[in-house]
Amino acid sequence: MTQPLFKVANRHVPDCGQPPAVDGNSSDAYYGYFENEHGEQAIYRYDRATGEATLRMGDAGWERTYRVREGRPLGLVLSGAEAAWLQACWLATGALKKQAL
Repeated sequence: MTQPLFKVANRHVPDCGQPPAVDGNSSDAYYGYFENEHGEQAIYRYDRATGEATLRMGDAGWERTYRVREGRPLGLVLSGAEAAWLQACWLATGALKKQAL
């Protein structure tokens, strides 16, 4: 049986909502994970079919999804480290190139 490559537990309090279930084996999406120095977690999702990128963060409420445009989340302020990670995810998925088309 194949063991998971990566596994992480939710570190946020219940008031932050239910974290998303992520299936990294799906070929239709790319996922990125980040945890800052305070233990706040974030998940980036890029839909390969639509070119849409989204961000979810535990401290902003797991149920809330923020669209990512030009490597930045709409309606959400990030720390420097969070912004650098999100930009790296954006560039890695080719979202910037897809948006320019």
